[in-house]
Amino acid sequence: MPPTPSPRASLPPGLIVRLGKTVWQGLWQIMMAKLAPTDPAGAYVRPPSQFRAGLQPEGDHPSVPERYRLIVGMGCPWAHRTLVVRALKGLESALPLWIVSPSSNEGRWVFDDGEQEWRALADLYQTAQPGYQGRSTVPVLWDTEARAIVNNESAEIIEILNDGLNDGATRAEVDLYPLALREKINGWRDRIYHAINNGVYRCGFARTQAAYEAACTLLFETLGTIDVHLAHQPYLCGESLTLADVCLFTTLARFDAAYHGLFKCDRARLRDYAHLWPYARDIYQQPGVAATCDFDTIRRDYYGNLFPLNPGGIIPLGPDPADWQQPHERHSLLSR
Repeated sequence: MPPTPSPRASLPPGLIVRLGKTVWQGLWQIMMAKLAPTDPAGAYVRPPSQFRAGLQPEGDHPSVPERYRLIVGMGCPWAHRTLVVRALKGLESALPLWIVSPSSNEGRWVFDDGEQEWRALADLYQTAQPGYQGRSTVPVLWDTEARAIVNNESAEIIEILNDGLNDGATRAEVDLYPLALREKINGWRDRIYHAINNGVYRCGFARTQAAYEAACTLLFETLGTIDVHLAHQPYLCGESLTLADVCLFTTLARFDAAYHGLFKCDRARLRDYAHLWPYARDIYQQPGVAATCDFDTIRRDYYGNLFPLNPGGIIPLGPDPADWQQPHERHSLLSR
């Protein structure tokens, strides 16, 4: 007697498929509206940061090493900027870290250290400003004596760290924001933020095809332009590493591991660029920078916690992190 054939795998009947799509798309829109607000065209709009103070010798937040804490999530590119500057300046002792991780079930940042006064980052925000209704984001520069948030805007925190705590820096001579280059640095930072840093999110969080295609086109046009630019000089502003390079690097560090797949930034990989890829490895191999790059956490935080973009929760293995240690051979561009 011949064996009974196995039933062929197939989708459920069409009615169930259509019903499932309708329900899922409705839920997806609701979740995305909370996760990533958009304009009427469906393009992602990042809400502004709310705490924008600095350090002043005679002000509310004096420049005193060890008084402050840097609160970061290891998977977050905005927090990663501050970690890179902290490492390059040698501020590890002067500015201790508090680390938070995203909770996929709660949808918020939770402190890794269970002995903290607060369980979640949102609780710390409430301590700083009771009744606060905004987003509780990283990075945060926290004043332990005033029990206040000094700043939660990464672009400003990296400027603060560049010179605000030099008394506690082991490499105080490192200047990533020299006065003579600030106009050029700021120009690159503005361009990189719109097209690349926030551009990858405008791809991943777009809610219409047109919004996605506009963001994706600008992203890869800008990456291509920068790749050509870096053929002739080691860094964006010349022969010295600056804050502009730091801002670009933390997005590049996540590109192949997260944005290429999860955010649909798939016209090319970082590894496909003749100059951007060695440039990124050059920065990765700067003193202390590699220790700030946690590729396992990056994949876990993006693929494991952005449920609307990856409902199955499967985390890809990703590129081999050892590739970042390959020789970059960028030294030949110095004083060319």
